[in-house]
Amino acid sequence: MELPPFISHLKAQPTWVLLLSSLGFLSLLQTSITLLKWFYAAFLRRGKDLKAYGSWALVTGATDGIGKAFAFQLAHLGLNLVLIGRNPNKLRQVSNEIKAKHPCTEIKLVVIDLAGDLSDGIRSLEEDIKGLDVGIMVNNAGMTYPRFMYFDEVEEELWEGIVKVNVEATTRVTRAVLPGMIKRGRGAVVSIGSGSSVVVPSFPLSAVYAASKAYVNQFSKSLYVEYKSMGIDVQCQIPLYVATKMVGIKQSSVFVPSPDVYASAAMRWIGYEPLCTPYWLHYIQWCLAYLFPDFILNSWLLHVGNRKKSQIKKLRRE
Repeated sequence: MELPPFISHLKAQPTWVLLLSSLGFLSLLQTSITLLKWFYAAFLRRGKDLKAYGSWALVTGATDGIGKAFAFQLAHLGLNLVLIGRNPNKLRQVSNEIKAKHPCTEIKLVVIDLAGDLSDGIRSLEEDIKGLDVGIMVNNAGMTYPRFMYFDEVEEELWEGIVKVNVEATTRVTRAVLPGMIKRGRGAVVSIGSGSSVVVPSFPLSAVYAASKAYVNQFSKSLYVEYKSMGIDVQCQIPLYVATKMVGIKQSSVFVPSPDVYASAAMRWIGYEPLCTPYWLHYIQWCLAYLFPDFILNSWLLHVGNRKKSQIKKLRRE
């Protein structure tokens, strides 16, 4: 019996050609599935009922930027708040602003300098949340360089502060809140990471900051595995640039969202993947970064950092 032409054509091809074609098809299929899953999660999937985790949410670094925006979003969803910051006046101001919009929200203020001696502050926090149904905690507090700097230019006090806030404080606050979640058998821990530790192969001129955020990423993913079976969802969110004081960007844009826009997107991802990029255009930028070899990205990042350093020096001379 004569075989159909297309089958005869396939049989005539060398084995290596068929193998490469199969691998190409599988790669395309895998990419397509990944994009479809992301599209569903970003635009179609409903956010979880965050009140089901508990009636209280805790937010560190709640006086500015992403932390403040998270606090407003959580209050809008009907959660009571434990707000942590080092400036009591700013904490009271944020509390008053939230209550003006959401008068039924209960708010507890906890003053802790996360860059200082944490022992007393953590003990105070443990007492303040005792008996509260804290179902969500947001590790938002972070510290970075005031400008791009080579590592030998970074003063010891600065890099120690970055490690203190981004690594030690994140670990200690999580350790203080977690036992209550374990006891109740439910909870969600959200830590704010950074594209500097995941999206790009390196982040020159901000080495300590990027390394500290890599810790947050790995810490979160490991806790996700440890506590998933106990009803606790742990997640590291990876934003790229957001228009905040910390990164020195005042004006938001399409690719650089405001804290409110970012936090609104972030709410819908809580409780799902252990690692995510909630703002969809940040994810597009992440995908674009993968198109370039590491050496090109490294050279470009170093060039951009050095150019900004030169601009700052020029402004100071003027």
